[in-house]
Amino acid sequence: MNASRMLLLSPLSSCNVVRGKLFPESLRRRSCCSPPPLKIVSMAKEGGDASSNGGIVEKVAIGGGLISTPVIAWSLYTLKTTGCGLPPGPGGSIGAVEGVSYLVVVGIVGWSLYTKAKTGSGLPNGPFGLLGAVEGLSYLLLLGIVVVFGLQFLDKGFIPGPLPADQCFG
Repeated sequence: MNASRMLLLSPLSSCNVVRGKLFPESLRRRSCCSPPPLKIVSMAKEGGDASSNGGIVEKVAIGGGLISTPVIAWSLYTLKTTGCGLPPGPGGSIGAVEGVSYLVVVGIVGWSLYTKAKTGSGLPNGPFGLLGAVEGLSYLLLLGIVVVFGLQFLDKGFIPGPLPADQCFG
């Protein structure tokens, strides 16, 4: 057998020989038919719910969060000092705003936790960093809700319900 024929039968296949020259060691480790490794130059932004509709969800969350934050702070202060939440107001409007505010804060925290589980990071900062601020305030208010409701239960033995009852405004 001549030398070129032995080379073709050896583990160094014909892919390793080009015009009688051997490839460098780094190229011999992979198959000659496999493409060269790809290099990622840039990545596209991942589309989500908020980015697919132009940030409408982000803007609604920012607006709702900025309105809900002081309402819940007022509600928690009133609950701690009087033992009851906010008064129902004309036609129940103040109580309705209070209830919706609690739902908004729980919704923002839920959205944040879902995004954290899905992507590994919280909500995006949003315009002027407002969505990040609303997210942080929502977590802070959730902590306040747990503390004030716990103290209310220890002091009074009950947490007032969402509708006027005998204990509050009944």
